[in-house]
Amino acid sequence: MSEIQAENASHGWKILIADVNLDFRARNIEDRTPTGAQLAEAAGFKPADQVTVLHVLEDGELEDIRPTETVGLKKDGERFVIAPADRSYRITVDGERFDWLARIISGAMVRKLAKVPAGKELLLERIDHPDRPIEPDTLIDLDKPGVESFITRKPRWEINVQGVPVISDAPSIVVREAIVQAGIDPDAGWLIFLKVHGQPKEAQELTDTVDLRRPGIEKLRLTPKNVDNGEAAAPPAGDFALLDADEGHLDRLGLRWETVIEADQRRWLLIHGYPVPGGYTVTQTRLALEVPPNYPQAALYGFYAFPPLALASGREIPRTQMRGTIRSELFHGWSRHRGSAAPWNPVKDNVVTQLALADAAMAKEVGE
Repeated sequence: MSEIQAENASHGWKILIADVNLDFRARNIEDRTPTGAQLAEAAGFKPADQVTVLHVLEDGELEDIRPTETVGLKKDGERFVIAPADRSYRITVDGERFDWLARIISGAMVRKLAKVPAGKELLLERIDHPDRPIEPDTLIDLDKPGVESFITRKPRWEINVQGVPVISDAPSIVVREAIVQAGIDPDAGWLIFLKVHGQPKEAQELTDTVDLRRPGIEKLRLTPKNVDNGEAAAPPAGDFALLDADEGHLDRLGLRWETVIEADQRRWLLIHGYPVPGGYTVTQTRLALEVPPNYPQAALYGFYAFPPLALASGREIPRTQMRGTIRSELFHGWSRHRGSAAPWNPVKDNVVTQLALADAAMAKEVGE
C-alpha cells in the first residue's frame, strides 16, 4: 500500500463536489470505491432524492454514475457534479461532448464547463440562421429535440462598407483599410461618412480609425465628391461592357445581377433586390444602370429603379422623369450627375462609384 493510500485508509478520501453552479467544495468519503448513492449522500442528498451524479474525468468529460454503480477513486481531489435531476442534458462545444444536469444552462456555465478562454467568442450553431452569439448571462433551454452545439472562435467585428461586409479581427479599423478590404479604390475621391443608428452621419477621413465596438454602428458610406442633382443628357446607348472591378464588386455585394440588351439596343446592368434606405415605401428595388458603348471613357449617368421609388412622406422626388423599359417593365430614372469640381474620371470611376452616387442620392432624399 502506498503512503498516500495508507493515509487515506485512516481518514477517508477527499473528493470535490459541485452543484450546477460548478462551485466545488471538499468532502470526505470513507469508501475508495463509492457508489453513486454514496456520493449523493456525501453531497447531502437522501436516498429517496432523484439525483444525477456526474464524474468529472481528467480530460474534462462528464461520466454519469448510476446509484448502484461504483467509482474507483485513484487520488484525492477527484471531482463530481451532483444535483437534483431526473435526467442529464447533452451539449457539444467545438465537437467535444458534455453532460449537464439542468434543463437551463447559461453562457457562463457553458464557458466554465468547456473551459473556454476569455479571449474567445461563444456561439450557438444554427442551421437556417446565422450562428447566435452567446453572452455569459444568456440562458439556453436544453429541453429541445437534439443536441445543442456550441462553437468558439476568436472575436471578430464587422462593418458594412458600401454594401460589402468587412470582417476585422481587431475591435477597430482604419477607414482606408476598410475601404480597401471592400475592394474599392480609396483614392477615387470620396466623401466618407460613418452611419451610427439614431445619430447624425459623421464625416471621416481615410486616416481615421473606427471603433467597431461602438453600439449602433451600421456602415461606412462613400459618396463621390461634389454630387449634384441635374438634368444633363444621358449618354448614348451602344455596345455593352463591364470591367473586372465592376464584376468583383457586384459579386461581393451578394446580390443577383445580370446584363440585359433590349430591342431598342439599350443595354443595362440590372441588380436585383438592391437595398433602399428607410423613409421609402419599399425596402428594396431592382436598380439599373445604362452603360454607354465606350464606357468607361464615357460616363455612367444617373440610375433607374423598378418599382419606382416613392417617399413614405408622400413628397415628390425631383428629377426622376427619365424612363427605360427593361423586360416590359417601365423603370423610372433619377437624373443625377457629378458636379464640375469632380467630373467623371475614366481611370477611377466605374460601376462601383456610380452605385455610391445612387446610394447618396437616395439617402439625401430622406435626410441621411
